[in-house]
Amino acid sequence: MSTAIPSTFYPLFLQFAPVFTQPSFQNFVTLATGWILCAGRHTISRVIQHGMRLKGRKRHHSTLYRFLSRASWVADEVGHAMFHLVRPLLPEGPVWAIIDDTLCPRSGPHLWGTAMHHDPLRSTYGGRTPGARKVFFSYGHNWVILSLWLQLPWNPDRGLAVPVLFRLYRSKKRCPGPEYRKRTDLALELIQILASWVGPARQIIVVADSEYACKTIVRGLPANVDFIGPMAKDAAFYGLPGPQRGIGRPRVKGPRLPNPLQLAEQGPRWRSVVLPIYGRQVQAQIKTQVGLWYRVAGSRPVRMIVTRDPKGRIEDRAYFSTNLSFGVEQIAQGFSRRWTQEVMHREVKQHLGLEDPQNGYWRRPQTQKRPPKKRPGPNPHPSRGHLAVLHTAPMAFMAYALVAVWYVKHGSVRQDVERVKRAAPWYRQKREPSFADMLNAARRELWRARLSANPSLRAVSTKLDQLLPEWLMTG
Repeated sequence: MSTAIPSTFYPLFLQFAPVFTQPSFQNFVTLATGWILCAGRHTISRVIQHGMRLKGRKRHHSTLYRFLSRASWVADEVGHAMFHLVRPLLPEGPVWAIIDDTLCPRSGPHLWGTAMHHDPLRSTYGGRTPGARKVFFSYGHNWVILSLWLQLPWNPDRGLAVPVLFRLYRSKKRCPGPEYRKRTDLALELIQILASWVGPARQIIVVADSEYACKTIVRGLPANVDFIGPMAKDAAFYGLPGPQRGIGRPRVKGPRLPNPLQLAEQGPRWRSVVLPIYGRQVQAQIKTQVGLWYRVAGSRPVRMIVTRDPKGRIEDRAYFSTNLSFGVEQIAQGFSRRWTQEVMHREVKQHLGLEDPQNGYWRRPQTQKRPPKKRPGPNPHPSRGHLAVLHTAPMAFMAYALVAVWYVKHGSVRQDVERVKRAAPWYRQKREPSFADMLNAARRELWRARLSANPSLRAVSTKLDQLLPEWLMTG
């Protein structure tokens, strides 16, 4: 490995060495460091330019393009290496995993794997105003992602979502019949892979939104996996089956119980609690009951909770957990961790350019002088460009995970917060670093190693080190 890689990054990169051949491992290090150092638009060419500035990294740019478009490495194996990096940093007890999908808009009819997908950022939900909901669709790639919740050492109530597993969802209209799989099927596959990594001796708690709170996932969970998610307010809820009386088939469910909407309007009194969610203390009122959500969980008992905002700003909401030992505070706090996945999607897109790379297109052979007759809609090649698509997005997520793990292990929280306050004194209430601060710290570390590795710059390395924060525009 190049001497221009900081010593703090050595153990992180070496964890991925068994996944690749030696040449491919060097390409991975080049692209990963280039992805972290690249500021602005993250096209593959600009990422390569930033990565190839390492001393001793004299490689032709085409080898780095081929690493994404033709190399045989598998994203699951890279995610397994990242899992081994994150595992020692996880808190004791169950492993918290988050499932969600994100849309990466694209354009062009010859891009593999693209289709029209629901765009949650452009769509509106209307709230309590009837007829105010508007639904929009966008053309691009839709990725189903499983992340591990990593607790922050400087604030135990907050954490980061570290992505480790990825699946590209292909629409039924654009995917061959035998290859089509729903998002929920892909999510269940990711959960099963994670369960095989963790082992049967440790519990896993999966948190997801309403799309994944379905029977495909809940009924297919491995033995050591529990699920926390939202519940429909009109869900049919039943009591546990009583003892069998007489002959006949045993009962699978008990008497009908109030659904979440009915439980909110009647039943026991509301219990006031203070929930440590989203990094702060929140006042809430809660009701709970145990029973069967037979349509989703089958004969597996679940604990249902209904929450209400005492100030009436947010409508009543319902959640469930397949782990009956969890109290209402644990369920509410656990579900709030799902938001870290949404934050991670935003940071990868905004700071690491997830939507910027343009690879994955195919072009007609030069011997074919006349282009094929144009057809409406997407016209992708059946296979050309698919490896580039399947490799590029995981590289962006791995860059995010590397920065997060590096900062948790080697970051200086107080110095980075003070540095931001000096550069932007209007952030008087800032107490913790954002991901942008973590990324700037990682870039300073990488640039510092590059400058010290250059003999002509050693005499002025101290002054250059002082100027790095201003060059990187900290804050």
